Amino acid sequence: MDPITIQQSDDILNLLADISLQGKGFTTDCLLDYVLDEGFTEPIYLNASGQDPDALYKGQPNAWAIYQVREWKRVLTVSGGPGKERRVQITETP
Repeated sequence: MDPITIQQSDDILNLLADISLQGKGFTTDCLLDYVLDEGFTEPIYLNASGQDPDALYKGQPNAWAIYQVREWKRVLTVSGGPGKERRVQITETP
């Protein structure tokens, strides 16, 4: 998948609703559910890049491998890729 950047909250939430992560490490049937559970209710920025055969977009494999979701000072990063264990990290910028 081509890298994508979105800066509209509703568009970000709609895209995340179509992402499912399988494989090793962090998995979820719906990335949106996890993002909301972590308190990212009005994200202002999403960057997705890379390719991961265990990541599904609308049920199709080879979705993005790395996701960065920003809501003001908080950033949620999901990273993975072919042969890698997927990890999730939340950081706060100054």
